[in-house]
Amino acid sequence: MPKAVSARALELAAQRVPFVHARVVRAQAPASAHAGDEAIVHGDGTVEGFVGGVCAEGSVRTAALEALDGGGPLLLRILPEGETGFPETPGARVVVNPCLSGGALEIFLEPVLPPPLVEVVGRTPVADAVVAFAGLLGWDTSRTLPAGPLPERTAAVVVAGHGRDEEESIRAALAAGVGRVALVASHRRGDALLDGMGLDPQERARIHTPAGLDIGARTAPEVGLSILAELVEAVRSGETRVPVPAPGQAPMVVEDPVCGMKVTVLPDTPHLTAGAGEFWFCGPGCRDRYAAGLVG
Repeated sequence: MPKAVSARALELAAQRVPFVHARVVRAQAPASAHAGDEAIVHGDGTVEGFVGGVCAEGSVRTAALEALDGGGPLLLRILPEGETGFPETPGARVVVNPCLSGGALEIFLEPVLPPPLVEVVGRTPVADAVVAFAGLLGWDTSRTLPAGPLPERTAAVVVAGHGRDEEESIRAALAAGVGRVALVASHRRGDALLDGMGLDPQERARIHTPAGLDIGARTAPEVGLSILAELVEAVRSGETRVPVPAPGQAPMVVEDPVCGMKVTVLPDTPHLTAGAGEFWFCGPGCRDRYAAGLVG
């Protein structure tokens, strides 16, 4: 199973699909999961693989979706009711699951998000240097403009044609909604080109020229380095957003009326209709206890 999950994770990463990779790092008997068990949690809450029974999986699913939504990597410890220890700290969370049949679990949740995708225009030494430095950073690049359509979810476009294919590439990037366009040109030539395009203020603000940080660059590799440095600064500061594929409809999260656990609602989540109310539960046990209370 772990090999199959790891292969699936590589496949999803190649397709630029965001997900959370969950790995059991420690398991205490009689937990059904074992150290080394793995699962993938998708943005819609579906789980591929195995990291524990229905109660443990529910806790993992809820925490994983929070991690995927900007929460970052997380070490999750799931304890049966009455157990204590493992203080909650940044990067670690404790969940006391009263439905757990016994045995603590420690599971590492790692959000896997696609790296920034940069479109590079031009077949110049500067353009080649940008592609090379992006590869060192683990970023993705494409070279489709101006002939082909701009790839979806492009984070930035670097126009480094030195006079070739500049205006049409800039217009294509703006039309596609790309938030940042870097034009390799001098102040004078860049301003002249943009002034002649009749851009509105919002469009003009998305274009940065001369491209790159001012590091005194002279050679093509140095210019490429300055451009990537500027893009890294923009991404890390949040000035430039890295688009990711939409995970689909986020599942609803409710509270189990019996044990108080957070429950991520999926089609197979234990459910009960009582009067005008709809209730969801972490497992069949809580549902049956709630139903018995209604009958009593």
